[in-house]
Amino acid sequence: MDIGGAALIVVDMQNGFVNHHSRHAVPAVSDMVAQWSAADRPVIFTRYFNYHGSSYERFFQWHRLQEPPETDIVPALTQAAVHAHAVIDKTGYTLFTPDATELIRRAGWTDLVFCGIATESCVLKSAADAFEHGYAPWIVTDASASDAGPDVHDAGLVVARRLIGTGQLVTAEHVMGQLTAYAGATVLE
Repeated sequence: MDIGGAALIVVDMQNGFVNHHSRHAVPAVSDMVAQWSAADRPVIFTRYFNYHGSSYERFFQWHRLQEPPETDIVPALTQAAVHAHAVIDKTGYTLFTPDATELIRRAGWTDLVFCGIATESCVLKSAADAFEHGYAPWIVTDASASDAGPDVHDAGLVVARRLIGTGQLVTAEHVMGQLTAYAGATVLE
């Protein structure tokens, strides 16, 4: 992981996705964001918005996340989102909207470190798209969750191993170790 060329991508940490299955990810993601920000590395938040007539409505009959408070970033991360490098609004699974694609290209980031909700959909799709765009995708397994439960989270990780590589799935402890080493090396230079 090249921390010097990395951005932390916080995927859809919104009220409408946090429930008894995914609530445990909130403090894990909050800790990552705090440490990443303290090291002066860029943090990007994504926010998903469903809309009337969307594919989610048409094919799943899913009408949620169309307005606040469901679409709001969870309170524990609201201030971090205000101070983030960017907040990317999206109407599909992936981070890679035209605006985000241009932002990542202009910034010159090589590594995208993903955490958030939901592992099997928006986190996975964004990481797979990063892979296909030539970036090094990393999924922080213990700072990601599924609002559909731990079995679905685990299924998302199985698919992620097949799509982006087993070595691209890491723990928060691993990422924080990399971040600490980077920050220490930066200070010594």
